[in-house]
Amino acid sequence: MSTLLFTGFPGFLGVQLLPRVLSRLPNSTVTCLIQSNFADLATRQLEELVEANPDLAGRIDLVTGDITVPGLGLDDPTALAAGVTEVWHLAAVYDLSVPRDVAMRVNVEGTRNVLDFAERADSLQRFHYVSTCYVSGRYAGAFGEDDLDVGQQFNNYYEETKFLAEVEVQTRRDQGMPTTIYRPSVVVGDSTTGQTQKYDGPYYALQLLLRQGRWAVMPTVGDPTLHRFNIVPSDFVIEAIATLSATDRSSGRVYNLADPRPLTVAELYATMADAVGCRMIPVPLPAGLARFAIDHVPGVHSLLRIPSSTIAYLNHPTYYLTANQADLDDTGVACPPVESYMPTLVEFMRRVSGQEPTRRDG
Repeated sequence: MSTLLFTGFPGFLGVQLLPRVLSRLPNSTVTCLIQSNFADLATRQLEELVEANPDLAGRIDLVTGDITVPGLGLDDPTALAAGVTEVWHLAAVYDLSVPRDVAMRVNVEGTRNVLDFAERADSLQRFHYVSTCYVSGRYAGAFGEDDLDVGQQFNNYYEETKFLAEVEVQTRRDQGMPTTIYRPSVVVGDSTTGQTQKYDGPYYALQLLLRQGRWAVMPTVGDPTLHRFNIVPSDFVIEAIATLSATDRSSGRVYNLADPRPLTVAELYATMADAVGCRMIPVPLPAGLARFAIDHVPGVHSLLRIPSSTIAYLNHPTYYLTANQADLDDTGVACPPVESYMPTLVEFMRRVSGQEPTRRDG
């Protein structure tokens, strides 16, 4: 019986992917490497998984470890690696304001340590790595799946360290490790239920609209008709990764799991306002002034409730190419258009907050 190693459990992506991956590998078990401070949560999540999927009973082990130390903090990493056929590296620090030392330790050194573990696995068939489209930094132009180091500048240490981590992964791939890299863009809730665990990114704009009623003021940065804001629903990302991971063709490939038809910021705001049921009044601001006001002008942050670290993504200059998504053709997995699921995201937010729909007259 083969073993899979998962990092990043009990995070959302790990919890969703585990049953899908095990369903295609009925003779495999999973060892989830968990941080000690997440042990109780991981145990609860595992119990819920088994309750919903009884066939998973006895097939998932939780092992305390630490990706930031060599050997992953395991007593005998070589013994575990001996039976591992797939490594799924999902663990990362996702925080646009993360300090560089923390991001380097988790995202870069942690990835290197997981790769070193995978090197010990003589039966390794695949190293699955979840990166991000934003390894592109602020590259101005089209960024394809074969692109990585294009001389880009980065908005923050999250982007920089995910870039450096992917450099590590691609280096091992080029040295012969069978690898697949998945790069989601900005992930929002489920397109069919709206369910989400995170309310960042475009949710800041949605929450601002929802707080204002029929007429809503919305700050804009740069030319909102020029720059695109690429979002994808979580169910697309999960199903795409699960589907691609099952194919031999995906070995060695990078996938930009981005919307092939992203909306401009203006179009995205209009779609949000329509779903909320309000009329939006755009207020153009220079990016530097917007960041300064949020960080230093009393009352602005409490009014907008938008972190200054997100402003850079409102005039993001990169367009993501998604040619390798052709591997999903004929599988039934495709990124739905934003307009089709934005009302569902809004409905879920209203249901969670107990807010009544906004009436828009005229």
